[in-house]
Amino acid sequence: QVQLVESGGGLVTPGGSLKLSCAASGIIFRLETMGWYRQAPGKQRELVARITGGGTTFYAEVVKDRFTISRDNAKNTVYLQMNILKPEDTAVYYCNSAPIVGYAWGQGTQVTVSS
Repeated sequence: QVQLVESGGGLVTPGGSLKLSCAASGIIFRLETMGWYRQAPGKQRELVARITGGGTTFYAEVVKDRFTISRDNAKNTVYLQMNILKPEDTAVYYCNSAPIVGYAWGQGTQVTVSS
């Protein structure tokens, strides 16, 4: 049974930083390309970053140079370091495989950027 558990969200002022974590179980983590997604109110869920098992990364243009995705295959965990946060980064953040292959979504972690 696949389980994805996100954590690390919170309220931060514009320009601040947060680091999200996602612990995965029930998958052969080191073989999976993992992604961080976000969904803002009234908008579709979007991919913001992904990382292959070997560490190759991709970023959506809107977060490039501000967000850094990383992973620890020994801990079955993927991270998202978010810097220079903007109000438009406010969303629920989720992790999952990239592309989506049918793993159930976790509960996500809320990130709110507001002064």
